[in-house]
Amino acid sequence: MRFSAIGLDHRHIYHMVGGLLEAGADCAGFDPATSDPRVLAGFRERFPQLREAPAEALLDDPTVDLVVCSGIPSERAGLAVRAMRAGKDVMVDKPGVTTFEQLAEVERVVAETGRIFSVCFSERFIVPATIVAGKLIADGAIGRVVQTVGLGPHRLNPAIRPDWFFDKRYFGGILTDIASHQIDQFLHFTGSQDAEIVASGTGHFGLADLPDFEDFGEILLRSDRANGFIRVDWFTADGLPTWGDGRLTILGTEGTIELRKYVDIAGRPGTDHVFLVDKAGTRHIDASGEPLTYFRDLIADIADRSETAATQQHMFTVCRLALHAQDRAVRLPVRGSDAK
Repeated sequence: MRFSAIGLDHRHIYHMVGGLLEAGADCAGFDPATSDPRVLAGFRERFPQLREAPAEALLDDPTVDLVVCSGIPSERAGLAVRAMRAGKDVMVDKPGVTTFEQLAEVERVVAETGRIFSVCFSERFIVPATIVAGKLIADGAIGRVVQTVGLGPHRLNPAIRPDWFFDKRYFGGILTDIASHQIDQFLHFTGSQDAEIVASGTGHFGLADLPDFEDFGEILLRSDRANGFIRVDWFTADGLPTWGDGRLTILGTEGTIELRKYVDIAGRPGTDHVFLVDKAGTRHIDASGEPLTYFRDLIADIADRSETAATQQHMFTVCRLALHAQDRAVRLPVRGSDAK
């Protein structure tokens, strides 16, 4: 399988390209156009063997099967449509779309062309701990899953962010963007085909010079199988040795699984910590050595026209629910002595 990379505006492009190369795919080239020269410099440093080519040449290349994109979020759907109409499958960074109109167009073009539109939900697809958790659930370790609590804190690092990062017109809002990860995990781990956004909210509690930037968001959602709560924010303190303390708690009728994906605060070193509580007791599982499956599954799906990495409907449902959560979100008031 050959792929090309177009849209080097976010650092997620590193693991998207790196994961495909590690899974055995061949890169036909990348378009160096970017809104953030630091991302491009990092890409060239990580992948010095890859050749540069303009986007149109890569889209016209008949040997390219897949186009990978981590462009400005509001531009990803447009590129995906161009690529699919050029006969390519697509893998985009999250959020795959930023408006309902974009989602409708992508769905229409997928139906017309039969191409694959895959969103790389990295907080599940490139986290070994989530694979181990899925196996435990499939083995019945915690009984029937009845709720997930997904936390997605991030470090803001405003000095290194491009201007579009703070403009909702370009990234779609905090729930459209970050919370799509947690919606994906809710559907996956509860076995839900769809869900209802019961309530959602966004707020700004941080930097005074960014009054319109959403730095906090929450969602309450429910399916016919389970319930879920999501909190996302941009308040990771500088003292944490990684970009965010992403956690997922999965409640079952016979036990609980907690994932501490990126750090175990003041505890064990490394990443991908799985904590299991069941009728036999408690235990810690080091999941860091668990092989990732998304990239090789996607390569197989491209060859076989199958849906082993994720179903197409799942991708669309996550996008739609994130858009609904954003669209219906109430503005959360600032509380406390400094509130105005």
